[in-house]
Amino acid sequence: MSDATRPTRPAGVREVARLAGVSTQTVSRVINDYPNIRPETRARVVEAMRTLDYRVNNAARALGTASTRTIGVIATDATLYGPTVGIAALAEAAREAGLWIATAYADAGDPEAIDRAIAHVLAQGIDGLVLVAPHERMVSALRERGLGVPIAALHADAGARAQREGAALAAAHLTELGHRRIGRLGGPVDWLEETARAQGASDALDAAGLSVARQWRGDWSARSGAVRAPEVAAAARAGEVTAVLAANDQMALGLMAGLAARGVRVPEDLAVVGFDDNPDAEFYAPALTTVRVDVLGDARRCVAAVVGGVSLPSAPAQLIVRSSSAASTA
Repeated sequence: MSDATRPTRPAGVREVARLAGVSTQTVSRVINDYPNIRPETRARVVEAMRTLDYRVNNAARALGTASTRTIGVIATDATLYGPTVGIAALAEAAREAGLWIATAYADAGDPEAIDRAIAHVLAQGIDGLVLVAPHERMVSALRERGLGVPIAALHADAGARAQREGAALAAAHLTELGHRRIGRLGGPVDWLEETARAQGASDALDAAGLSVARQWRGDWSARSGAVRAPEVAAAARAGEVTAVLAANDQMALGLMAGLAARGVRVPEDLAVVGFDDNPDAEFYAPALTTVRVDVLGDARRCVAAVVGGVSLPSAPAQLIVRSSSAASTA
Protein backbone atom coordinates (compact mmCIF):
# COMPACT_ATOMS: atom_id res chain seq x y z
CA MET A 1 0.00 0.00 0.00
CA SER A 2 1.44 3.36 -0.99
CA ASP A 3 1.67 6.34 1.34
CA ALA A 4 -0.97 8.03 -0.80
CA THR A 5 -3.53 5.29 -0.15
CA ARG A 6 -2.52 4.33 3.39
CA PRO A 7 -5.29 5.26 5.88
CA THR A 8 -4.35 8.14 8.14
CA ARG A 9 -4.15 7.06 11.76
CA PRO A 10 -6.35 9.21 14.04
CA ALA A 11 -4.41 11.58 16.26
CA GLY A 12 -3.75 10.27 19.76
CA VAL A 13 -2.80 11.73 23.11
CA ARG A 14 0.91 11.71 22.19
CA GLU A 15 0.31 13.81 19.07
CA VAL A 16 -1.80 16.27 21.05
CA ALA A 17 0.85 16.49 23.76
CA ARG A 18 3.61 17.02 21.19
CA LEU A 19 1.73 19.82 19.41
CA ALA A 20 0.75 21.53 22.67
CA GLY A 21 4.23 21.15 24.17
CA VAL A 22 2.98 19.36 27.29
CA SER A 23 3.06 15.87 28.77
CA THR A 24 0.53 13.18 27.93
CA GLN A 25 -0.58 13.29 31.57
CA THR A 26 -1.43 16.97 31.18
CA VAL A 27 -3.49 16.19 28.08
CA SER A 28 -5.37 13.53 30.03
CA ARG A 29 -6.03 15.96 32.86
CA VAL A 30 -7.42 18.54 30.44
CA ILE A 31 -9.65 15.95 28.77
CA ASN A 32 -11.08 14.97 32.16
CA ASP A 33 -11.47 18.63 33.21
CA TYR A 34 -9.17 18.45 36.22
CA PRO A 35 -8.86 21.66 38.23
CA ASN A 36 -5.61 23.54 38.93
CA ILE A 37 -4.42 23.55 35.33
CA ARG A 38 -3.05 26.89 34.18
CA PRO A 39 -5.48 28.58 31.75
CA GLU A 40 -2.78 29.08 29.12
CA THR A 41 -1.83 25.38 29.31
CA ARG A 42 -5.44 24.28 29.02
CA ALA A 43 -5.94 26.62 26.06
CA ARG A 44 -2.92 25.15 24.23
CA VAL A 45 -4.17 21.60 24.74
CA VAL A 46 -7.72 22.46 23.60
CA GLU A 47 -6.34 24.20 20.51
CA ALA A 48 -4.11 21.22 19.71
CA MET A 49 -7.09 18.85 20.04
CA ARG A 50 -9.09 21.05 17.70
CA THR A 51 -6.25 21.30 15.18
CA LEU A 52 -5.73 17.53 15.13
CA ASP A 53 -9.47 16.76 15.28
CA TYR A 54 -8.68 14.60 18.30
CA ARG A 55 -11.36 12.22 19.59
CA VAL A 56 -11.37 9.66 22.37
CA ASN A 57 -13.66 6.91 21.22
CA ASN A 58 -12.53 3.79 23.04
CA ALA A 59 -15.96 2.19 23.20
CA ALA A 60 -16.50 2.49 19.45
CA ARG A 61 -13.04 1.14 18.69
CA ALA A 62 -13.55 -1.84 20.99
CA LEU A 63 -16.86 -2.73 19.39
CA GLY A 64 -15.72 -2.08 15.83
CA THR A 65 -18.52 0.39 15.24
CA ALA A 66 -18.62 4.05 14.28
CA SER A 67 -21.03 4.95 17.08
CA THR A 68 -20.80 5.18 20.87
CA ARG A 69 -24.58 5.62 21.20
CA THR A 70 -23.80 8.78 23.16
CA ILE A 71 -25.02 12.33 22.61
CA GLY A 72 -23.11 15.24 24.07
CA VAL A 73 -25.07 17.94 25.90
CA ILE A 74 -23.61 21.34 26.73
CA ALA A 75 -25.78 23.32 29.13
CA THR A 76 -25.51 26.88 30.37
CA ASP A 77 -27.29 28.43 33.36
CA ALA A 78 -28.31 24.93 34.42
CA THR A 79 -29.52 26.05 37.87
CA LEU A 80 -32.57 27.67 36.25
CA TYR A 81 -35.82 25.73 35.82
CA GLY A 82 -35.87 25.75 32.01
CA PRO A 83 -32.38 24.32 31.43
CA THR A 84 -32.84 21.75 34.21
CA VAL A 85 -36.04 20.46 32.62
CA GLY A 86 -34.39 20.50 29.19
CA ILE A 87 -31.52 18.28 30.35
CA ALA A 88 -33.92 15.82 31.97
CA ALA A 89 -36.02 15.71 28.79
CA LEU A 90 -32.94 15.04 26.65
CA ALA A 91 -31.92 12.19 28.95
CA GLU A 92 -35.39 10.66 28.59
CA ALA A 93 -35.48 11.16 24.82
CA ALA A 94 -32.04 9.58 24.51
CA ARG A 95 -33.08 6.58 26.62
CA GLU A 96 -36.12 6.06 24.40
CA ALA A 97 -33.76 5.89 21.42
CA GLY A 98 -31.36 3.52 23.16
CA LEU A 99 -28.79 6.26 23.69
CA TRP A 100 -26.95 7.95 26.53
CA ILE A 101 -26.04 11.56 27.13
CA ALA A 102 -22.70 12.98 28.26
CA THR A 103 -23.33 16.36 29.88
CA ALA A 104 -21.00 19.28 30.47
CA TYR A 105 -21.88 22.61 32.05
CA ALA A 106 -20.44 25.98 31.10
CA ASP A 107 -20.93 29.66 31.80
CA ALA A 108 -22.24 31.10 28.54
CA GLY A 109 -20.25 34.28 29.14
CA ASP A 110 -16.94 32.43 29.54
CA PRO A 111 -15.44 31.31 26.19
CA GLU A 112 -12.74 29.29 27.97
CA ALA A 113 -15.36 27.38 29.95
CA ILE A 114 -17.23 26.63 26.74
CA ASP A 115 -14.02 25.37 25.12
CA ARG A 116 -13.43 23.05 28.09
CA ALA A 117 -16.99 21.77 27.89
CA ILE A 118 -16.62 21.09 24.17
CA ALA A 119 -13.34 19.25 24.70
CA HIS A 120 -14.90 17.17 27.47
CA VAL A 121 -17.91 15.96 25.49
CA LEU A 122 -15.94 15.41 22.28
CA ALA A 123 -13.54 13.24 24.27
CA GLN A 124 -16.46 10.88 24.93
CA GLY A 125 -16.62 10.06 21.21
CA ILE A 126 -20.11 11.52 20.91
CA ASP A 127 -22.33 10.98 17.87
CA GLY A 128 -23.90 14.43 18.07
CA LEU A 129 -24.15 17.53 20.24
CA VAL A 130 -27.22 19.26 21.71
CA LEU A 131 -27.10 22.70 23.30
CA VAL A 132 -29.37 23.59 26.22
CA ALA A 133 -30.19 27.20 27.15
CA PRO A 134 -28.04 28.44 24.30
CA HIS A 135 -27.33 32.02 23.37
CA GLU A 136 -27.55 32.95 19.70
CA ARG A 137 -23.86 33.81 19.52
CA MET A 138 -22.94 30.47 21.12
CA VAL A 139 -24.93 28.44 18.58
CA SER A 140 -23.45 30.39 15.66
CA ALA A 141 -19.89 30.08 16.98
CA LEU A 142 -20.14 26.31 17.50
CA ARG A 143 -21.64 25.68 14.07
CA GLU A 144 -18.90 27.77 12.45
CA ARG A 145 -16.17 25.77 14.20
CA GLY A 146 -16.91 22.61 12.27
CA LEU A 147 -16.68 20.20 15.22
CA GLY A 148 -17.23 17.16 13.02
CA VAL A 149 -20.50 16.11 14.68
CA PRO A 150 -24.11 17.18 14.04
CA ILE A 151 -25.29 20.02 16.30
CA ALA A 152 -28.83 20.85 17.44
CA ALA A 153 -30.18 23.33 19.98
CA LEU A 154 -33.13 22.84 22.29
CA HIS A 155 -35.89 25.38 21.52
CA ALA A 156 -34.39 26.24 18.12
CA ASP A 157 -35.98 25.63 14.72
CA ALA A 158 -39.27 23.75 15.32
CA GLY A 159 -38.84 24.30 19.05
CA ALA A 160 -38.60 28.04 18.49
CA ARG A 161 -41.91 27.95 16.62
CA ALA A 162 -43.57 26.40 19.65
CA GLN A 163 -42.06 29.10 21.85
CA ARG A 164 -43.40 31.82 19.55
CA GLU A 165 -46.82 30.21 19.38
CA GLY A 166 -46.98 29.90 23.16
CA ALA A 167 -46.06 33.53 23.71
CA ALA A 168 -48.66 34.55 21.12
CA LEU A 169 -51.29 32.55 23.02
CA ALA A 170 -50.42 34.40 26.23
CA ALA A 171 -50.61 37.82 24.59
CA ALA A 172 -53.85 36.99 22.78
CA HIS A 173 -55.36 35.81 26.07
CA LEU A 174 -54.77 39.24 27.57
CA THR A 175 -56.12 41.13 24.57
CA GLU A 176 -59.24 38.95 24.63
CA LEU A 177 -59.71 39.97 28.27
CA GLY A 178 -59.78 43.58 27.12
CA HIS A 179 -56.25 44.62 28.03
CA ARG A 180 -54.84 47.27 25.70
CA ARG A 181 -51.79 48.42 27.67
CA ILE A 182 -49.68 45.31 28.08
CA GLY A 183 -46.12 45.40 29.38
CA ARG A 184 -43.51 42.68 29.09
CA LEU A 185 -40.84 41.40 31.47
CA GLY A 186 -38.35 39.76 29.12
CA GLY A 187 -35.32 37.55 29.63
CA PRO A 188 -31.71 38.19 28.52
CA VAL A 189 -31.71 39.53 24.97
CA ASP A 190 -29.50 36.95 23.22
CA TRP A 191 -31.16 33.77 24.49
CA LEU A 192 -32.97 31.74 21.84
CA GLU A 193 -35.97 31.37 24.14
CA GLU A 194 -36.21 35.11 24.73
CA THR A 195 -35.95 35.88 21.02
CA ALA A 196 -38.77 33.46 20.18
CA ARG A 197 -41.02 34.46 23.07
CA ALA A 198 -40.58 38.17 22.41
CA GLN A 199 -41.42 37.66 18.73
CA GLY A 200 -44.54 35.64 19.53
CA ALA A 201 -45.84 38.28 21.93
CA SER A 202 -45.09 41.06 19.45
CA ASP A 203 -46.88 39.22 16.64
CA ALA A 204 -50.05 38.71 18.71
CA LEU A 205 -50.11 42.29 19.93
CA ASP A 206 -49.56 43.55 16.39
CA ALA A 207 -52.50 41.46 15.20
CA ALA A 208 -54.63 43.26 17.80
CA GLY A 209 -53.37 46.66 16.71
CA LEU A 210 -51.16 47.01 19.78
CA SER A 211 -47.50 47.09 20.75
CA VAL A 212 -45.68 46.43 24.02
CA ALA A 213 -46.60 49.34 26.30
CA ARG A 214 -43.60 49.02 28.61
CA GLN A 215 -40.56 46.75 28.46
CA TRP A 216 -38.55 45.48 31.42
CA ARG A 217 -35.82 42.89 31.47
CA GLY A 218 -34.67 40.25 33.95
CA ASP A 219 -32.24 37.31 34.03
CA TRP A 220 -34.88 34.53 34.33
CA SER A 221 -34.59 34.41 38.15
CA ALA A 222 -37.38 35.18 40.62
CA ARG A 223 -35.08 37.75 42.19
CA SER A 224 -34.86 39.69 38.93
CA GLY A 225 -38.66 39.79 38.77
CA ALA A 226 -38.80 41.16 42.31
CA VAL A 227 -36.18 43.78 41.44
CA ARG A 228 -38.43 45.08 38.64
CA ALA A 229 -41.53 45.17 40.84
CA PRO A 230 -41.17 48.84 41.96
CA GLU A 231 -41.04 50.03 38.33
CA VAL A 232 -43.93 47.79 37.31
CA ALA A 233 -46.00 48.90 40.31
CA ALA A 234 -45.41 52.55 39.43
CA ALA A 235 -46.43 51.91 35.81
CA ALA A 236 -49.60 50.12 36.94
CA ARG A 237 -50.57 52.96 39.28
CA ALA A 238 -49.94 55.49 36.51
CA GLY A 239 -52.24 53.55 34.18
CA GLU A 240 -49.39 52.79 31.78
CA VAL A 241 -50.01 49.04 31.97
CA THR A 242 -52.94 46.85 33.01
CA ALA A 243 -51.17 43.53 32.38
CA VAL A 244 -47.66 42.10 32.16
CA LEU A 245 -46.34 39.17 30.15
CA ALA A 246 -43.42 37.59 32.03
CA ALA A 247 -41.03 35.57 29.86
CA ASN A 248 -40.92 32.77 32.44
CA ASP A 249 -42.70 31.65 35.59
CA GLN A 250 -39.81 32.35 37.94
CA MET A 251 -39.69 36.03 37.02
CA ALA A 252 -43.49 36.15 37.30
CA LEU A 253 -43.25 34.73 40.83
CA GLY A 254 -40.73 37.35 41.91
CA LEU A 255 -42.75 40.09 40.25
CA MET A 256 -46.00 39.09 41.97
CA ALA A 257 -44.29 38.89 45.36
CA GLY A 258 -42.82 42.36 44.84
CA LEU A 259 -46.16 43.76 43.70
CA ALA A 260 -47.94 42.32 46.73
CA ALA A 261 -45.39 43.98 49.01
CA ARG A 262 -46.29 47.32 47.39
CA GLY A 263 -50.03 46.89 47.63
CA VAL A 264 -50.61 46.11 43.94
CA ARG A 265 -53.17 43.31 43.65
CA VAL A 266 -52.93 40.57 41.03
CA PRO A 267 -55.14 40.31 39.00
CA GLU A 268 -57.41 43.12 40.28
CA ASP A 269 -54.88 45.90 39.67
CA LEU A 270 -52.58 44.11 37.23
CA ALA A 271 -52.89 40.83 35.34
CA VAL A 272 -49.75 38.68 35.14
CA VAL A 273 -49.06 35.78 32.76
CA GLY A 274 -45.94 33.59 32.87
CA PHE A 275 -44.36 30.96 30.63
CA ASP A 276 -43.16 27.35 31.26
CA ASP A 277 -45.88 26.02 33.60
CA ASN A 278 -43.35 24.91 36.17
CA PRO A 279 -44.68 22.48 38.81
CA ASP A 280 -45.10 25.25 41.39
CA ALA A 281 -47.04 27.67 39.17
CA GLU A 282 -50.47 26.49 40.34
CA PHE A 283 -49.43 27.10 43.96
CA TYR A 284 -48.35 30.72 43.48
CA ALA A 285 -50.53 33.35 45.16
CA PRO A 286 -52.53 33.82 43.03
CA ALA A 287 -52.18 30.69 40.89
CA LEU A 288 -50.30 31.68 37.75
CA THR A 289 -51.76 31.74 34.27
CA THR A 290 -48.96 30.45 32.08
CA VAL A 291 -47.95 28.59 28.92
CA ARG A 292 -46.89 24.95 28.67
CA VAL A 293 -44.66 23.76 25.83
CA ASP A 294 -43.74 20.20 24.90
CA VAL A 295 -40.14 20.10 26.14
CA LEU A 296 -39.90 16.32 25.80
CA GLY A 297 -41.14 16.51 22.22
CA ASP A 298 -38.52 19.12 21.43
CA ALA A 299 -35.86 16.96 23.08
CA ARG A 300 -36.91 14.03 20.89
CA ARG A 301 -36.58 16.29 17.84
CA CYS A 302 -33.04 17.25 18.86
CA VAL A 303 -32.02 13.63 19.44
CA ALA A 304 -33.41 12.62 16.05
CA ALA A 305 -31.68 15.57 14.39
CA VAL A 306 -28.20 14.63 15.59
CA VAL A 307 -28.40 10.85 15.11
CA GLY A 308 -30.43 10.77 11.91
CA GLY A 309 -33.63 9.42 13.41
CA VAL A 310 -37.25 10.37 12.85
CA SER A 311 -39.34 12.10 15.51
CA LEU A 312 -43.02 12.94 15.68
CA PRO A 313 -43.99 16.62 15.74
CA SER A 314 -44.07 18.19 19.20
CA ALA A 315 -47.43 18.84 20.82
CA PRO A 316 -48.68 22.41 20.35
CA ALA A 317 -48.16 24.98 23.08
CA GLN A 318 -50.99 25.20 25.63
CA LEU A 319 -52.33 28.20 27.53
CA ILE A 320 -53.02 27.23 31.17
CA VAL A 321 -55.51 29.75 32.57
CA ARG A 322 -55.46 30.24 36.33
CA SER A 323 -56.16 33.10 38.73
CA SER A 324 -53.46 35.65 37.91
CA SER A 325 -55.23 36.96 34.79
CA ALA A 326 -58.63 38.63 34.66
CA ALA A 327 -60.57 41.06 32.50
CA SER A 328 -59.31 44.61 32.34
CA THR A 329 -61.23 47.14 34.39
CA ALA A 330 -59.41 50.13 32.89
